[in-house]
Amino acid sequence: MAILIVEDSQERRDHLTSLLHAGGYTEVVPAESARRAFRYLGLEEPAEAIPNVDLILMDMGIPERGGVEACALINERDRLRDVPIIMLASDQETQEIEAAFKAGAIDFVSKPPRRIELLARVRAGLRIRREAERRRTVEREAFEITRLLDAAYQRLQRVSFLDGLTEIANRRRFDEFIDLEWRRALRSPSTLSLIMIDIDFFKAFNDTYGHQRGDDCLKRVATALNVSLNRPGDLTARYGGEEFAVVLGGANRLGAGAVAETLRAQVEALAIPHAGSRVSDRITISLGVGTMIPTREATPATLIAAADRALYQAKAGGRNRVKVADGS
Repeated sequence: MAILIVEDSQERRDHLTSLLHAGGYTEVVPAESARRAFRYLGLEEPAEAIPNVDLILMDMGIPERGGVEACALINERDRLRDVPIIMLASDQETQEIEAAFKAGAIDFVSKPPRRIELLARVRAGLRIRREAERRRTVEREAFEITRLLDAAYQRLQRVSFLDGLTEIANRRRFDEFIDLEWRRALRSPSTLSLIMIDIDFFKAFNDTYGHQRGDDCLKRVATALNVSLNRPGDLTARYGGEEFAVVLGGANRLGAGAVAETLRAQVEALAIPHAGSRVSDRITISLGVGTMIPTREATPATLIAAADRALYQAKAGGRNRVKVADGS
């Protein structure tokens, strides 16, 4: 706990130091000028910074800058703003006290200081310093807690929107996302496309290879679908069971159909053996594409139904194929 005395008179510096020592304040640093004080505070080169200056006793009439100007310059620095400054003022200097308070001083002591008055002012100033430090500590802790809570919330949000098995978006995220994209397209207006996807004969795959291999298959298919989308605004989601959905904002029928064909080919290229399939010796998918320009009379369920019908037609037509909904 260091107390910095800024006083040009050697006699008065020694007297103040003696009074402070008598009051139990042993760490006292004298400075004969504002320039020397600024060096101790790290404000002027060459710096001779003193760590943890807790209070400053500043003579109102120090040469060069003067006590009021020196007080103002110290208070301009954020790191020093909480260091209390007590001015030492003679009877002739008391008219400057108001200016000193405006510059950042918290109190003043008449010169020559009386021991009881000086120590009382110093104790009060140090209480202010401790309270300021406590407040800053609380603020830092509150900021850190807020940061950690925000990070935890963001992690929770990410986890709550991810499918636990495939680690792509889950049904909850799909429902939220398609609603947002629907409203966005409604405002534009612009097209919105949806691809509904089903793994062909997946039940037979589970029956043939077991559920562990089935889970591995779902993971690989989900990854292939996800990495095949080139635009960051598109979404791949696990819709349920072996069903997936891809939302393509702004994509027309032709573009969505081309994306669907790319997805179909990527999954087939995984070459995951499927002895239980009736259309191929490997895992394949069927895809239904729906495209609409949203209107206020329709809802996202309208688009989902269109893509679902197209998916049913793709499966009825032999599977391992893309069907784009007519008139959508």
